[in-house]
Amino acid sequence: MKKLLNVFMVFCMVVTLEGCGASGDASTSTDALDLWNDDAQAKNELISYMEAITDENNSDYIPAENRIAVFDMDGTILCETDPYYFDHCLLKYRVLDDPDYSSRASDFEKDVAERIQAIFDGDEDVEVSMEEHGQAVASAFSGMTIEEFEDYIDEFKAQPTPSYDGMTRGEAFYKPMLQVIDYLQDNDFKVYIVSGTDRFIVRGIAKGTLDIPRNQLIGSDETLVAPEQGDTDGLDYSFDDDDELVLGGDFIIKALNMNKVTVIAQEIGIQPVLSFGNSTGDSSMAEYATSNNPYRSLAFMLCCDDTVRENGNIEKADKMYGLCEEFDWVPISMKNDWKTIYGDGVTYKAD
Repeated sequence: MKKLLNVFMVFCMVVTLEGCGASGDASTSTDALDLWNDDAQAKNELISYMEAITDENNSDYIPAENRIAVFDMDGTILCETDPYYFDHCLLKYRVLDDPDYSSRASDFEKDVAERIQAIFDGDEDVEVSMEEHGQAVASAFSGMTIEEFEDYIDEFKAQPTPSYDGMTRGEAFYKPMLQVIDYLQDNDFKVYIVSGTDRFIVRGIAKGTLDIPRNQLIGSDETLVAPEQGDTDGLDYSFDDDDELVLGGDFIIKALNMNKVTVIAQEIGIQPVLSFGNSTGDSSMAEYATSNNPYRSLAFMLCCDDTVRENGNIEKADKMYGLCEEFDWVPISMKNDWKTIYGDGVTYKAD
């Protein structure tokens, strides 16, 4: 009986050790990415990549300190069209619908917000430049502390999504892409969000969902000042113990296209080996990750080809598929690769 008990205990130890070893192994990715269909090209390429670069005996091995992945946000991990970008919806709400601010909005802010509303309504002849939008966001929230701005974003995130039943704006993350982030972090990747959205809006959106440090959440920038600073240049003003930081009201830079590359070089300082995006605004970031890289690298691009579960756009999706073929990026099909987009109980309200 004692011998039988000892055999049983050894068997349990072996099973336990094998289970422990599996939890940190890239080969367990089928469980980590179980919201992806088994035949998804992107899933299988990522798994194969991970198995190679985490194997110290493989020529493609990448030391943990060089495992850097960069993600766009809107349209890559977050709903992009509800009915438009989160930050555009936020600005439109602030200027046109917020009873505490709309009467104080400037003519410039109203003009930008009204054009955004026209875009929401389907007017294809109306445009809002990135600079106009960035400046309108900066001025519409000028004077708020960072904490007050994030509280405002929290309240906006609690609103129901206009285009979907069953979720709020703050819940509108692509669940399969959240799995990718977790999978990378479990394999010692440092994950950065590099978005064209205002940096503080990115942080506000991410709060409560993304387990990514705030200093790894990068976006477009606006000025920060002390309330009593006025027009005094920062070189001539000293912050003291009575001061606090508030939004200064001036737009600085939009983190899109080449600006994504420069901000990565400035703030990360290490060339990424993985890039995830969804539009031509992410193409420079993708090429930066995969060009002249000393390590094996990949770029993935989401294609918005699901018009049943998501407000997709087949024309845009086909264009991105073409670009993926041209530049050797790995396409991700929202329609064919994912078992779900937002999870059970969420449905798209098609027109």
